[in-house]
Amino acid sequence: MRIARWLLVLVVTLGVGTIQAADVKPEPLPGTAPLDWDGELWVRIVDGAHRFLDRKTAESVAGREKFWKRDFSSPKAYRKSIQPNRERFKKMIGVVDPRVPVVMERFGDEDNPALVAETEKYRVWQVRWPVLEGVHGEGLLVEPKGNVESNMVVLPDADQTPEQLVGLAPGLPPESQTARIEAEQGQRVVVPVLISRACDFSGNPQVRFTNQPHREWIYRQAFEMGRHVIGYEVEKVLAAVEWLAKTPARNAKIVVGGYAEGGLVAMYAAAADPRIDACLVSGYFGPRERLWEEPIYRNVFGLLREFGDAEIATLIAPRVFMVETSRVPPVQGPPVPTAGRSGGAAPGRLWTPRPDDVKAEAKRFSRLMQGNWQDSILIVHGSGQLPFGTGNAPTGGPPPKDLRKKFDPQARQKRQVAELVDHIQKLQRNSDRVRDEFFLNKVYGKGPEAFVEGAKKYRKLFYEEVIGAFDDPLLPPNPRTRKIYDEPRWTGYDVVLDVWPEVQAWGVLCLPKDLKPGEKRPAVVCQHGLEGVPRDTIERKIDGFRYYKAFTAELAEQGFVTFAPFNLYRGQDRFRSLQRKANPLGASLYSIIIPQHQQIVNWLGSLPQVDKSRIGFYGLSYGGKTAMRVPTVVTDYCLSICSGDFNDWVRKNASVEFPGSYMFTGEYEIFEWDLGGTFNYAEMSYLMFPRPFMVERGHHDGVGIDPWVAYEYAKTRWLYVNLGQPDKTEIEFFNGPHAIHGVGTYEFLHKHLGWPRR
Repeated sequence: MRIARWLLVLVVTLGVGTIQAADVKPEPLPGTAPLDWDGELWVRIVDGAHRFLDRKTAESVAGREKFWKRDFSSPKAYRKSIQPNRERFKKMIGVVDPRVPVVMERFGDEDNPALVAETEKYRVWQVRWPVLEGVHGEGLLVEPKGNVESNMVVLPDADQTPEQLVGLAPGLPPESQTARIEAEQGQRVVVPVLISRACDFSGNPQVRFTNQPHREWIYRQAFEMGRHVIGYEVEKVLAAVEWLAKTPARNAKIVVGGYAEGGLVAMYAAAADPRIDACLVSGYFGPRERLWEEPIYRNVFGLLREFGDAEIATLIAPRVFMVETSRVPPVQGPPVPTAGRSGGAAPGRLWTPRPDDVKAEAKRFSRLMQGNWQDSILIVHGSGQLPFGTGNAPTGGPPPKDLRKKFDPQARQKRQVAELVDHIQKLQRNSDRVRDEFFLNKVYGKGPEAFVEGAKKYRKLFYEEVIGAFDDPLLPPNPRTRKIYDEPRWTGYDVVLDVWPEVQAWGVLCLPKDLKPGEKRPAVVCQHGLEGVPRDTIERKIDGFRYYKAFTAELAEQGFVTFAPFNLYRGQDRFRSLQRKANPLGASLYSIIIPQHQQIVNWLGSLPQVDKSRIGFYGLSYGGKTAMRVPTVVTDYCLSICSGDFNDWVRKNASVEFPGSYMFTGEYEIFEWDLGGTFNYAEMSYLMFPRPFMVERGHHDGVGIDPWVAYEYAKTRWLYVNLGQPDKTEIEFFNGPHAIHGVGTYEFLHKHLGWPRR
């Protein structure tokens, strides 16, 4: 018997909660089926979540139709019928800020005159135009010397310059110098510069630099504020369109076109603004169900619920939309980290879709349009292997010569990046007021009962629109268990519960041995952090002990029933790609974790040893993130303790000045869409009221700084006090690191779960 027990403990220690010895058959918890899973359980849980999201992504194509009510009776009726979709699309990409009045400024100095080049047929000007407060478009304006036939905005790829599209700089064959070709045909052309994929300005010289492409550097901070690098560039295009619409031309039509990243922006701009008469896209159109594999700066929260490329094309209809299936730029990932430049950029690549896939998306567009306006809508040509613009007519003259003496495209790129950073950082600094207007000011002031009732709407919004909720019903839990710990004062069991067909919840249940028949005790769910597993919170002889202090076991020894769940954030890019798959569906890691926890508390509450009205939550680090998100939604948790994570969370994510900001780290999955305008940690804690809520904070915990923690918690304290529940919230600062302290928090648990100290 002693040998068998020794083998069992060894397997648990080495196998992360699995049983591998053939001669050991651990007994299940009474009333449950035996658990016979082999291998590392966390791998199976994460793999199941991938299968679930893959299924949801495949199902999203057919599911989009419920968002549309197209009226094909006339072009006017059609435009009106899709306007709600257009507005939702604009919000998804962050086109939400009012633009300032636009003028096209020709600017220069002695070395770099405003007139960049001149030929017999056209002049090229260096220009900029205001877009948002503090944000400008910048690039080139090419004006014919004769009659202007029509107006165009031509967008290069992110790694091309406007000068290349005009023929002022090397790098493109003549047939790809689209702006030059159009100017020679009498078109007035604005050529904006795009935010590039280089990383020269991705960082802060007072903190450090990163290998994030400029587009990712902007994307990360903008995403947290409900903005997007795509949306900013669409705004720049639309401002240029406004100027062109006021500028005389023989044909008043306005055409927008682009290649690769420029093609994406051109297509999105045409979808956002019906004043654009035609859209020409090269190197961008096709199935988008593999969006999660593309560079993260293309990640749009909720896109695939309502829009694939075909659906976006229906926002352009019945205007002309032409697609050229040219070769896509060979992007295999972010820039490689170099000396003085840290890593951490998100993986992501671009590939040239097969022409058949592009045509299949075009056919799907035709089906959505039910045969209406087909002749003028979509033309697909090209092999997918040729440079963009291969079908263009050759130019009629020599390339223009740049008159500027010291032009530096890097300086222009730096200005463009800096303007967007400044705009986002200002949004972040002013976001407290925006969130108050969004939530607190709407429900506070009529007493605690009215607040609790009013907060229900915001809890629903938080879950459905911020976290992301799947409507799949929970399966019966079908608990499978096996004993893995036999300690002097408690017994531990691996527990696996069904959640959805592909998704299970796994954790370790610890039952005190002094439970009396029929006795129901309070339970504490003890959550591990990043890259953890349940045993990290249980065993004292592992590295995690110095952080977790075996608090699952300690609380079981104090008489609580405890449960240590596994959460999905393990496996580095393996779990981070779950967030990438979830985001286009309007979902996140917590869209799966919350149903897992709902199933856990449902099952715990059904146990004869547990008082279902007294189940508390206590999590450290990423488990602290869970403490801010799961109990706010899963109201069966009667209290929550956030350890080592409570913060001015929006600033922690979006700040480019704080060294501990996620702007400088590899946690590219951490950003959540528009938290800056909806729910910081104070607002999340409001959703806990009137349930008890506590923060545990070590003075030397590098995840934040005491002033930020105290500032954000002061809002929580203010609410509880002014709604008459001052004893239900606490904060404990202790002189220690990023770890469970287990002093004030244990007192808090005993007090509010009604269990005496031993």
